[in-house]
Amino acid sequence: MKEKYILSLDQGTTSSRAIIFNHKGNVCAIAQKEIRQIFPTPGWVEHNPVEIWSSQLSTASEAIATLGIHVDEIAGISIANQRETTIIWSRKTGKPIYNAIVWQDHRTAEFCDELRMVGYDKIVKQKTGLELDAYFSATKISWILDNVAGARQSAENGELAFGTVDSWLIWNLTDGTAHMTDVSNASRTMLFNIHSLEWDDELLTLFNIPRQLLPEVKPNSHVFAHTAGRLISSRIPICGVIGDQQAAMFGQLCIKKGMVKNTYGTGCFLMANTGEKPTISNNRLITTIAWKINNKVTYALEGSVFAGGSVIQWLRDQLNIIKSTKQVEALAAKVDDNGGVYFVPAFSGLGAPHWNQHAKGLIYGLTRGTKQAHIARAALESIAFQSYDVIKAMEKDIGSKVNYIRADGGASSNSTLMQFQADILRTIVERPQILETTALGAAYMAGLAIGYWENTDELIRQWTIDRTFIPLMHEDKVSDLIENWHTAVKKA
Repeated sequence: MKEKYILSLDQGTTSSRAIIFNHKGNVCAIAQKEIRQIFPTPGWVEHNPVEIWSSQLSTASEAIATLGIHVDEIAGISIANQRETTIIWSRKTGKPIYNAIVWQDHRTAEFCDELRMVGYDKIVKQKTGLELDAYFSATKISWILDNVAGARQSAENGELAFGTVDSWLIWNLTDGTAHMTDVSNASRTMLFNIHSLEWDDELLTLFNIPRQLLPEVKPNSHVFAHTAGRLISSRIPICGVIGDQQAAMFGQLCIKKGMVKNTYGTGCFLMANTGEKPTISNNRLITTIAWKINNKVTYALEGSVFAGGSVIQWLRDQLNIIKSTKQVEALAAKVDDNGGVYFVPAFSGLGAPHWNQHAKGLIYGLTRGTKQAHIARAALESIAFQSYDVIKAMEKDIGSKVNYIRADGGASSNSTLMQFQADILRTIVERPQILETTALGAAYMAGLAIGYWENTDELIRQWTIDRTFIPLMHEDKVSDLIENWHTAVKKA
């Protein structure tokens, strides 16, 4: 018999990727295509949903062609996706009625402020585990319904469908026959009750969202539907769907209570496995569903850093001090330290644990002696500093020190950043051999659903460390760095 593979669709904020894994969990083929970032006005971030779909379709086809296999050799398809990003489309035509409003978009910040002033943040936190923030989907849905002509009436008539990116891809992969999502993505909408595992009527009323807009919610490791027509003629099961950060956590095999991972991507997303019961944070972290497998729900605490790897892209695209993101490590290495420069990349406000939607970006500590290398180093360090703040909040919530974290995402390949992270946290940082943990975690979900992998014990045996970073910096220097960082954050 020919070997079978899992095709993992990894639809992220800046690109769509398709990765094919074999039974050993190794990457056999990969294809990637950047997607256009649309900024209609300051604070607004959009994507073209048709481009999201077409780029994902083309990368899937390219990966299959690169490996030189027939589509019948794909055992299952998995989806990992940027979360909270909001799309509404016509059920009849399948066409979006507006651009996708991206998770980074803050056009509804004032609306959130108004709701918070009358105390609705407590209801939202209690039911969803989330902060009442423009980051999540609910207020984005409301904005589209209120600002696209005829949208609200069409929604009430059942003519429109809402989905996060996973739902949009499932709809297109099945030629419009399946309108579904999974529990992890549903838990990020600010409309899903993480205790009852249902869309919540009180929240739907609060945000004025018709129930008939919403997709059906399924477990993560589950046969959702089969492909139809557009991707390939073969009927291939779509059998693993999960939000990208939960996928990375599963790909890192952080499947035991207390294990922590940090994904260094466009943003940084730290998650701690809290087991089978939700832990409500007292330190402004969010409680989220990690995954649901075989009717067993696992919860997590999460802290989101809005600007992680995107700060390096900003150095490239807006300041033009590097030509590619890979050059930042070499530029930062030209100086021994940050020269007193601190970069607070609050391009879309500050995420956990600050949750300040109105904070602005800041480069602090400039002198006549400041060089490009100092700014590059400060930008790199800002990623670690922001993650430090989240980890410290997480330690307060779980009541113990985090002794090690598993790192993944594109920026985790930067050893300078990983060492600095270990230094300021006084914590071991483990980097796995396979950094494609988001796509891998989704692939694992798909494989478990169809018996491609027998159980998680089989998966644990596949996880291997590439490099371990241990703290080396003197504690006094760490204390000074953290104090100066917090001074800069207050000014932002």
